[in-house]
Amino acid sequence: MSFDQMLPYILIGLAILLFLIAVIYLSTRSTKVDGTVKRDVLDEGADRAARNEALINAPAAAVKTPEPTATTPEPVPVPASAPAPAPTPAPAPTPAPAPAPVSAPASAADDLRMIKGVGPKLVAILADQGVTRFDQIAAWTDADVTRVDATLGRFAGRITRDQWVDQAKLLAAGETTAFSEKFGKK
Repeated sequence: MSFDQMLPYILIGLAILLFLIAVIYLSTRSTKVDGTVKRDVLDEGADRAARNEALINAPAAAVKTPEPTATTPEPVPVPASAPAPAPTPAPAPTPAPAPAPVSAPASAADDLRMIKGVGPKLVAILADQGVTRFDQIAAWTDADVTRVDATLGRFAGRITRDQWVDQAKLLAAGETTAFSEKFGKK
C-alpha cells in the first residue's frame, strides 16, 4: 500500500484523535470533589451573587500606562529692542465637587449591601463620601451618578448597570416586596 493510498486514513485518524482530545479536555474542566462535580463560580449558570463576589475580590488586571513624554518647546528668539512679554497667569484649577453631605447621625445608616451589586468594599467607598442611607442614593441625579461613579475605580459603571437608584428608592420607601419582585432576593 502506497503513501497516497494511506493518506486519507491518516487524516481521518488525526481528526478522530483531535476530537477525542477535545472531549476529554471539556469533560475534565469542572473540579470533582468527592465524586460530585463542583462548578467554578465564574462558569455560566453559577449563582450571580457568587460570581459577582468572585469578580469583586479578584485582583485588578495589570494596566500598562504609557510613559509621559516630555516635550520642551524650542525657545523663540526675542529681538533686543522688544520688551519681555508679561507672563500669563495660569488658570485656577476647578475645585472637585463636594461629596453629598451627611444629614443624619452614623447610627441611622442603612445596610447598603441590600442593594444588588454593593458589597463591603463599595459600602466603604460610599461611606468615605458620606453616603450611608438609601434615601441619599434614591435622590441622586444623573450628575450625582456621574460624580460618584468616577470615584468607584474598578467598580465604575455599577451604579447604572445594577440600577442602584431604582433599588434605593424601593428600599428607602420600605417596599421590600416590590424590591424582591423586581430585583430578586439577596
